Amino acid sequence: MMTRRQAREQAFILLFEKSFRPQEEGISDIIDEATEARQIEVAPYAVSAAEGACNHMDEIDQMIEKYSEKWDKKRLSRVVLSLLRLSCYEMLYVSDVPDGVSINEAVELAKQYGGDEDASFLNGILGAVSRRDKSPQPAE
Repeated sequence: MMTRRQAREQAFILLFEKSFRPQEEGISDIIDEATEARQIEVAPYAVSAAEGACNHMDEIDQMIEKYSEKWDKKRLSRVVLSLLRLSCYEMLYVSDVPDGVSINEAVELAKQYGGDEDASFLNGILGAVSRRDKSPQPAE
């Protein structure tokens, strides 16, 4: 049985791979290719998290741009952007994953897959996202 950490790494890899694909191509297409070519099994949580991040990408990207002051999303590496999307998805939409766990996992994956300064950059952005005002907003 795969751990949540391993499944999260798979979700990150799926989102990273998605960043190279046409917008209309879905996560399921990437999974089909990966399972056929490499005979790997993708964890249900990885599928759910990657698809969820893709389904909410507009809102997540707005959140990333809001908290990554002076950094245009286009300037971020694909590794950083994929990790930000995954972690923001978890913080915004997955209630059983504490923000601190999601942030820590993203930082650890950045150390493994990213550049020298990616982990501290991610930690700063995700910390700001975690501290955001979470009170319910009045309906307009």
